[in-house]
Amino acid sequence: SAPFFSGCDTGINRPYIRTDVASPSSSLLSFHPPLTPLQPPHNIMGVVKKICCIGAGYVGGPTCAVIAHQCPDIKVTIVDLSQARINAWNSNNLPIYEPGLDEIVFGARGKNLFFSTDVEGAILEADLIFVSVNTPTKKSGMGAGMAADLAYVESATRKIAEVAKSSKIVVEKSTVPCRTAESMRTILDANSHDHIRFDLLSNPEFLAEGTAISDLLNPDRVLIGALQTPEGLKAQQALAEVYSHWVPRDRVITTNLWSSELSKLAANALLAQRISSINALSAICEATGADVDEVAYAVGKDTRIGPKFLKASVGFGGSCFQKDILNLTYLAESLNLPEVAAYWHQVVIMNEYQKKRFVKRIITKLFNTITNKKIAVFGFAFKKDTGDTRESAAITLIKDFIDEHAHVRLYDPKVEESQIWIDLSDVSGADAAKKHVTLFPDPYSAAEDADAVVIVTEWDEFRDTKLDYQRIYDSMKKPACIFDGRLILDANKLRKIGFKVDVIGKNELAGKA
Repeated sequence: SAPFFSGCDTGINRPYIRTDVASPSSSLLSFHPPLTPLQPPHNIMGVVKKICCIGAGYVGGPTCAVIAHQCPDIKVTIVDLSQARINAWNSNNLPIYEPGLDEIVFGARGKNLFFSTDVEGAILEADLIFVSVNTPTKKSGMGAGMAADLAYVESATRKIAEVAKSSKIVVEKSTVPCRTAESMRTILDANSHDHIRFDLLSNPEFLAEGTAISDLLNPDRVLIGALQTPEGLKAQQALAEVYSHWVPRDRVITTNLWSSELSKLAANALLAQRISSINALSAICEATGADVDEVAYAVGKDTRIGPKFLKASVGFGGSCFQKDILNLTYLAESLNLPEVAAYWHQVVIMNEYQKKRFVKRIITKLFNTITNKKIAVFGFAFKKDTGDTRESAAITLIKDFIDEHAHVRLYDPKVEESQIWIDLSDVSGADAAKKHVTLFPDPYSAAEDADAVVIVTEWDEFRDTKLDYQRIYDSMKKPACIFDGRLILDANKLRKIGFKVDVIGKNELAGKA
């Protein structure tokens, strides 16, 4: 059977959430009950001096590395059953690409930050334990395709209950459905004794891949949910005291346990909803001659709306947007709220529609067939500045290209080749992926002799100010087509070179009538 935290926080070989939760909708969390005044921690163990994090992945690794960096008086041990992953964390080549992470880890590692496979030892000595394990969407059984699989959370909780010889604060860090803490509490309570108690907290993360370290160092807010009992509130204060080493007190939001769990799902759902909304409008823009960038700018100037998350694209990806919306949908269905479930599910439906619509547009512009044509795909990560590929639009697009018998020439500056083959084999089969996809070390070789270039990830190096598109044009078959799925190119500049340019949310004939 799989280890109880196989895959770590949010998946194997990957990072974060929010897809840029730079500043969530202010209506979500800015209006909350008055903060409980933060008193010096006085839980049953006293001040937190030793922290254990179960799961050395994209949430647990960076989060606890920053805690160690900011709290030199606290010993932080991050544990995982994967020896290879722990070896990577202890090496000079960390298993996660995230700007600024290397400096944080290298500065604290061996001092008060440790990476280990000794799970039981770390649990035994810890005052506070973060549970930061994988919660993937179920692939089979009840709730398949929507509900979160909480097997790893349950296994980690049982391990804590089995090993602990002293009282612990247990912190739910993984992204989980509302009321998951209830199941964890039941397991912990069933194993507590007079001299051992477990206090359970919810402390969801609000990180954007690519900016995770800056998000952790300067968070919009830190949310800590607790049972509204004297013991629960003391545990809440103890964790708040850890964050108060660097987070201003007015950014620490204290709520009940269930509000904290639901707030994380709600934040991601509202952000994804904005992306699907502007993507829906992009289809109307293409049909009418409106420019989606101009529409988004005009709408975003309304202070009630704001400009963030109004960038049209081929679709959102990442570890949590789709997963959290599906969790929310399943929760609503379970609560017999079908209209609420249908409302949120439509956000995911629109996201899939946007990807399929983009593929259809590419095929149509390439004379209604891409069979045996060479399609250069720029980017495989779901967004720039990360190596994470979970739910990446590139996976869906390339699968559709393979189904149409095209030859895909792929380049991404950060994603590991092994991860690309894993992802493509999952959706198309290993044989078809190897037959139809070739990986290249740079964009120029990928574009050579190609019929079209498709921009799927908004890496800065793909911008026309960085790449020599004249060189790319000269090496391609003619007519040379380029499809911008991320709105990062100057279409007029490329048309002057000779490209046939197609931009999502825009009509090249706009303004000519």
